[in-house]
Amino acid sequence: MSEAAEQISKWAEEIEEYSSVDWERLPEIYLYMDQVLTYMNKQLSLFERNESTGLLTSSMINNYVKDGVLPRPEQKKYSREHLAMLMVICMLKQVLSIQDISSLLKTLLEDASKDEMYRRFCEAHSVALKEVGDRVRSTAGEGDAELTRLAIELSIEAAARRTAAERILSELAAEQEKAAKAEKGKGEKKEK
Repeated sequence: MSEAAEQISKWAEEIEEYSSVDWERLPEIYLYMDQVLTYMNKQLSLFERNESTGLLTSSMINNYVKDGVLPRPEQKKYSREHLAMLMVICMLKQVLSIQDISSLLKTLLEDASKDEMYRRFCEAHSVALKEVGDRVRSTAGEGDAELTRLAIELSIEAAARRTAAERILSELAAEQEKAAKAEKGKGEKKEK
C-alpha cells in the first residue's frame, strides 16, 4: 500500500468514527468570537483539505449574521444554538449556496426546534460519513488506481446529489412563493 493510500485509509477510519458533538455536549456557556473559532475549527478539522485551511473565520460568521443565516450574538457572545447552527452551515456550505442554506434552515425550523433539527442533522451526517468512510477504507487497499476511480465516482455522486438538493429547494421555494402571492391576493380582495 502506498503512503498516500495509508494516509487515506487512516483518514477514512477517522471519518467512520467521527460524530458531531451531541446537543447536550455543546458548551452551555456563551463564547466570544475567538473561542467560537477555536472550538469550531477543532470540531471541523477532519473536514479540512489540509491543516492550513480553516473552514470557519470571523468574517464568515459576521457575514452569516449579516445575511440572517445565523442569529445575532448576545452582547458579542455565542450560545450553543449558534454553535449548532454553525456546524450545520459549515457542512452544508460545501454543497449549497448560503441562500439555499438559509432557506433550508428556515423551513426546517418551522417544524422542529433548533436542538431537534441539529439532532436530525447529526444523524444524517453520521450515516453519510460512515458510508463514505467504509467505501474509501475498503478501496484504499486496492491501490492508487482504484482510489482514483473512487474519487471520480464520489465526485459524480456529489454533483448529482447537490443538483438534486438544489432542485428540491428551488421547487419548494417556488411553491411557497406562489402560495404567499395567492394569500396576498386574497387579502387584497377582502380589503376592496
